[in-house]
Amino acid sequence: MGDVAKDLTAGTVGGAAQLICGHPFDTIKVKLQSQPVPLPGQPPKYAGAMDAVRQTLAAEGPRGLYKGMGAPLATVAAFNAVLFTVRGQMEALLRSQPGAPLSVSQQVICGAGAGLAVSFLACPTELIKCRLQAQSALGGSGSAAVAVKYGGPMDVARHVLKSEGGMRGLFKGLVPTLGREVPGNAAMFGVYELLKQYLAGGQDTSQLGRGSLMVAGGLAGASFWAMVYPTDVVKSVLQVDDYRNPKFSGSINAFRKILASEGVKGLYKGFGPAMARSVPANAACFLAYEVTRSSLG
Repeated sequence: MGDVAKDLTAGTVGGAAQLICGHPFDTIKVKLQSQPVPLPGQPPKYAGAMDAVRQTLAAEGPRGLYKGMGAPLATVAAFNAVLFTVRGQMEALLRSQPGAPLSVSQQVICGAGAGLAVSFLACPTELIKCRLQAQSALGGSGSAAVAVKYGGPMDVARHVLKSEGGMRGLFKGLVPTLGREVPGNAAMFGVYELLKQYLAGGQDTSQLGRGSLMVAGGLAGASFWAMVYPTDVVKSVLQVDDYRNPKFSGSINAFRKILASEGVKGLYKGFGPAMARSVPANAACFLAYEVTRSSLG
């Protein structure tokens, strides 16, 4: 089995593990990010993460937490396959000789390159996912913005292609997606390598146990979000923005308006669930990736 095939397979397994652990947290994150700003004197729809969980369970049951999972399940496998394969190819380019370990700074470069490649897959799938997840958060707020009700992922895609500018509509939010994936993955793979080297104590990192890999993967995932969270908020609000009467003209405009109306706090809406998700989800992803990769020889 070639290196590309191994990375593809291991990345796919890692992606599935990541999604099953992390999707409920992601749903809550998007609901908090996209809830409308309350009218003066009115409380927000969700008081916080736990309140959003309670309301979702009450209204939709456990299935509500796995809303919008169809599109990412189909694509998260592809997403991680691309991410780990491009990273593997970049590792091969940067290696001095076959099998030589890479430095932390080389892993940062590999992560940035993989983030660039994966942004073009992430942007349209995240647009579809955010629209489906935000539906219930925006509903019932009396805003006309949610006139369109979506039946599922393909329905969102059809609607956007037909009435929001065709293919360009699906790539709305590409700039903040790049602004999230490139530095985020550079940080994540750099931190992952740094922690593996630290935990191995100068020994060969390929001998690390599962616990160490989970710690390194979980903290690497946390570093991704710590680095780029406000960019993700900007991406979410742009992608769920109404096409006919947009609130935001672009990324910088959205950034400024969120700052003006909600302060710095507005740029960190949903940060708690994002962090709570990223640690177990990325621990599962990196562990599944490494175990699958080594079992393929």
